[in-house]
Amino acid sequence: MARQTLEVAASLDADLEAIPNRPDVFLVWAASGRPYLARTGVLRRRLKRLLGPRESPGRLLHLRAVAVRVDYWLTASRLAAGLLHYDLARTHFPDDYDKQVKLRWPAYLKLLESNEFPRTTITTRLSGSGLQIGPFPNRAAAEQFEQGVLDFFQVRRCQDDLAPSPSHPGCIYGEMNRCLRPCQQAVSPAEYGSEVRRLRAFLETNGQSLRDSIAQARDRLSEMLEFEEAARQQQRLVRIGQVLQLKDELATSLEHLNGVAVLPSAEAASVDLRFLLGGVWLPACEFSTAASAETMIPLDRRLKELAATLIPAKVTARVRQEHLALLSRWYFSSWRDGEWLAFESLDRLPYRKLVNAISRQVRGVPPTGNTARQLP
Repeated sequence: MARQTLEVAASLDADLEAIPNRPDVFLVWAASGRPYLARTGVLRRRLKRLLGPRESPGRLLHLRAVAVRVDYWLTASRLAAGLLHYDLARTHFPDDYDKQVKLRWPAYLKLLESNEFPRTTITTRLSGSGLQIGPFPNRAAAEQFEQGVLDFFQVRRCQDDLAPSPSHPGCIYGEMNRCLRPCQQAVSPAEYGSEVRRLRAFLETNGQSLRDSIAQARDRLSEMLEFEEAARQQQRLVRIGQVLQLKDELATSLEHLNGVAVLPSAEAASVDLRFLLGGVWLPACEFSTAASAETMIPLDRRLKELAATLIPAKVTARVRQEHLALLSRWYFSSWRDGEWLAFESLDRLPYRKLVNAISRQVRGVPPTGNTARQLP
């Protein structure tokens, strides 16, 4: 999206009338000092309030006396506006851009493997290492998923730094055989680590590692005519499905959190493609579907050529946390526009689904089942 500039001159009032009343991110520059950065859904009305004639004194911000120039970028989607607002804030307000953007951190499930006896925890802060699953819309959703997953493993749920001893009082989960009781030295660190590896495999494969082993046990028991025990294994499979339904497609291992947002574009017969690789947003890709010599090439072939040019960005844990907060704010909102397509890797990009999503966006057809939830 191109930057457009409005000089504050004698013709300002007439110039303001010519500005479109559409979503936008803008900067109001003064002769000295920092600019005023904001985003709005009605650009003309917002600028007229800030720079137009002041009809009466009041508490509303009025910048006409100090403004010398306005830079603005017309956007066509809320996600594009949010990402642009974030980039401009980081550029012009490097010391306090987080206050400008007002991000709210989503929740994550993290496996703390640095401890001698690893455990899980719910956090809103990302680190540069360790298995982290998310983002979840809120902490309650992450905790509910965590408790459901731990029901299948004998990993400890206590938050203490353990000092294992045979005289340790233990807890209720150990009494119910739902914990291996490392606090009471009932198992060695190596035995406990084996159970943690099973838990990690479950989280990394979206439950498939445990599903496969349970399905094999169920089939073997059926062949041995032990139908009652086979039925119990089937019930465990059903329970795993119920637990996995506690999270949506967005909550996954952050290393494999890949997707593309198909958004409306300010250009005719085009869409704005926003790729997210490894939990990090890549620069915008304007994708045209208008008839031309280039666009006579099939869309899926052009998309494959585009995907071949994409390179995951290397950023700090803090920046990735901010990118995922922007994704969560859009994805879990009630005002979500465009479509989100998740994929495991660029090699497995669902081109047919992506072509269909682009076609729907260009024609203005709402996607089927593109529901959104309000983030509390």
